[in-house]
Amino acid sequence: MGKGLDTSEEADLSSVDSVIGFLRSQGTRVTSPRRVLLEVLFAADGHMSAEALSEAVHRQAPDVNLSTIYRNLEELEHLGVISHSHLGHGPSSYLLASQAHAHFICGDCGIMIEAPDGMFRGLARAADTKLGFTIDPKHFAILGRCADCSKSHV
Repeated sequence: MGKGLDTSEEADLSSVDSVIGFLRSQGTRVTSPRRVLLEVLFAADGHMSAEALSEAVHRQAPDVNLSTIYRNLEELEHLGVISHSHLGHGPSSYLLASQAHAHFICGDCGIMIEAPDGMFRGLARAADTKLGFTIDPKHFAILGRCADCSKSHV
C-alpha cells in the first residue's frame, strides 16, 4: 500500500534469486548483507523481528550491524518485497510481502490466529466508500478474545 511499490503483478518475487533480479532491475545494489538477509527471510517460518533477523544473519555474516539490517528492511519494504506488521504489543515483525496476512490476537492468552485473506474485503470496501480511506489489514493485528478465553469469561 502507501509506502511500498505494488510488485504483486509486476515481478516474480518467489525466490531469493528472483528478488535479486527484481532489485537489480530497480537499480538497487545487491550487497552481501542484503543477500544473506533475503536468504534468512525466505528460510523463515513466519514473522521475525528485526532483532531475530539480525541474529540469524549474524550466524552467516557476523560483521553485519543491526543498523544495516534496519536499512535493508526499510528499502526492501519500500520496494514491496517485504512487509511489516504490528502484532500486539511486541516489536514490528517482518515477512515476505507474498506471505503477508491479517491476524487476530487474543488479549488474554496471546494466541495468534491468521485471518483468511478475504475476511476484510467488506470492511475495506466500506471504509473506501464511506470514508475514502484505504485500509491495509495485513499491517496490524486486531486484538480481542479467542473462543476459549471468551468461554472462560462467561
